[in-house]
Amino acid sequence: MIPVEVRPGDHYPAVIVGGGQAGLSVSWHLERAGVRHVVIERESAAHEWRDGRWDNFTLVTPNWQCRLPGYPYDGPDPDGFMTRDEVYAWVRGYADTFDAPLAEGVEVHRVDRRDDGVFVVQTSAGTITADTVTSATGGYHRPITPSWAADIPDRVVQMHSHHYRNAGQLPGSVLVVGTGQSGTQIAEDLHLEGRRVHLAVGRAPRVARFYRGRDCMTWLADMGVYDVPAGVQAAAKRAATNHYVTGRDGGRDIDLRVFATQGMRLHGRATGISQGVLAFDDTLAANLDHADSVAESIKNDIDAYIAREGMDAPVEPRRAPVWTPPSGPTRLDLAEVDAVVWAIGFRADWSWLGELDVLDANGHPVHERGATAVPGFSFVGLPWLHTWGSGRFHAIARDAEHVAEQVVTASQGALAVG
Repeated sequence: MIPVEVRPGDHYPAVIVGGGQAGLSVSWHLERAGVRHVVIERESAAHEWRDGRWDNFTLVTPNWQCRLPGYPYDGPDPDGFMTRDEVYAWVRGYADTFDAPLAEGVEVHRVDRRDDGVFVVQTSAGTITADTVTSATGGYHRPITPSWAADIPDRVVQMHSHHYRNAGQLPGSVLVVGTGQSGTQIAEDLHLEGRRVHLAVGRAPRVARFYRGRDCMTWLADMGVYDVPAGVQAAAKRAATNHYVTGRDGGRDIDLRVFATQGMRLHGRATGISQGVLAFDDTLAANLDHADSVAESIKNDIDAYIAREGMDAPVEPRRAPVWTPPSGPTRLDLAEVDAVVWAIGFRADWSWLGELDVLDANGHPVHERGATAVPGFSFVGLPWLHTWGSGRFHAIARDAEHVAEQVVTASQGALAVG
């Protein structure tokens, strides 16, 4: 890694905004192609892995899937799951394996494109220009909380999952709202610490950790599932919630029904507060059934793959539900709650893109494998950028290579014109 100072008036053939794994991966390719560039990072390289995860966080994908350009995982546990600090060290170490020109502590405020095709990049260190700009900031920027969170009494501690670190931050009984990967794992973290946990269950799907002798995600990778392009369903797939599972303690299922038998109180989707009482709708049973049906359908696909390939794999019986919720909506007096963790996702913030015509009417990026209608501007590191593997370690190298090829071509074209 080479520390770079951004100076007003500087011009670069390529600017990459974001110093996480996606931005660094594009930088690796540009270095090899001899394209002068800078990676601009508001905080520090890979900081989200350290600053945006809880203490007991682990990857949910096996370590062998961690492969960046020229930098595959080569640790002692390829089928294991790196912890938060291990992931941070691994990604941060990547920048040290090549001469990544990294400007840390610099924020990009706005990007515009002049009539001559040159990009004007306004940063906290001054304004620079570039022939190409690549957004590698991901799509999760602003934590979401519902408007009615303001009706929760002041005595109840409220925290978004992005800021949760451990049970010691929160008093007493905790309500976790949301059952994506973060919500279910945080609920488990609190549960294992002996806390009274209420969990508002959404429609997120789940997947078994292991099936028929192997990790389910390894099966899916071998089956090519992560390589299937998003195609015409791209928008819907990009909005879909990831399957919940955990890599903690070597990896295991997250079965909310099991948590219920152990004392965790499950509710349907939280709908609002009235007179100090939190209401939940009557979707709990349907949401649990949906999560189970997705997990079972994945097992069906694995069974079919094993049969089709004539593979020898141990036979495993299917799991029956261990708990069924009572019918009807539930209510929870807020007197029984001391803290709330909001795990209902993030909202993208593309305000720094200025007047660039790269978003649709709903504010979502419009691109084809990262390429936009604005010549020289690209996205990388987004969920479903091209396939299910996009946005995760499994396919970042492939996506970065494709985007980098576009950047190289555009920057060379600009050089020829200049």
